[in-house]
Amino acid sequence: MLAAGVDESLRAIGGRLLAVAREQAAYGLAAAHIGDVAPVIVVSDDGRTHRLLYNPCIVAMADETDGDEEGSVSLPGLQVEIRRPVWADVAYMDETGAGQTERFVGFAGRVVQHEIDQMQGIFFIERLSRLKRDMLLRKLRKLPG
Repeated sequence: MLAAGVDESLRAIGGRLLAVAREQAAYGLAAAHIGDVAPVIVVSDDGRTHRLLYNPCIVAMADETDGDEEGSVSLPGLQVEIRRPVWADVAYMDETGAGQTERFVGFAGRVVQHEIDQMQGIFFIERLSRLKRDMLLRKLRKLPG
């Protein structure tokens, strides 16, 4: 189910998010990365060509999963293996407010799932087992800075 439409305020957040994604050559970002709590994400297959998805919602996922490394601009240099479905069907609105549904497969599927999680307040390391997450957090505490 899609949330309310796309208004000027949400488009402004999307514009700021897109600028940061391009500056950082990020594969994906959620509004939370720029300090906004809003239903908008940006995704990219290559870190150069970015797309904004407003009010994104996963409506179906593959049963088959795959593990691959994920990271975050919030924790530069940290990469951990996360298992995710190999594709996700996402309903979203484009910048005009028109509803779209699209299947994101492979790397694009991983990015869109990661950013929708972030938008919903789920940080990627929460997808780790408790033991692996605790080990990672201990390792992070030992890093300088």
